[in-house]
Amino acid sequence: MSTVTIRLPDDTHGRLKEIAKSRRMSVNKLVEELSTIAIAQHDAETRFRALAARGSVEEGLRVLDKLDKSFGGEANDK
Repeated sequence: MSTVTIRLPDDTHGRLKEIAKSRRMSVNKLVEELSTIAIAQHDAETRFRALAARGSVEEGLRVLDKLDKSFGGEANDK
């Protein structure tokens, strides 16, 4: 495991301490969890962009319309 030193404004550090306390965890554990979330979001976006680059616009719009209808929305007619 690595040790990382980060510089944060005092108010940001204070907020992180409040959040960690409310979740009954250390600031270190909170930052670890937030880092994991950031990595997962980055990886998901990277996969999405790679798949989108290989796909077709028409198929993507068809899938979005299908999702929109399944969630009770009205698909745009184009």
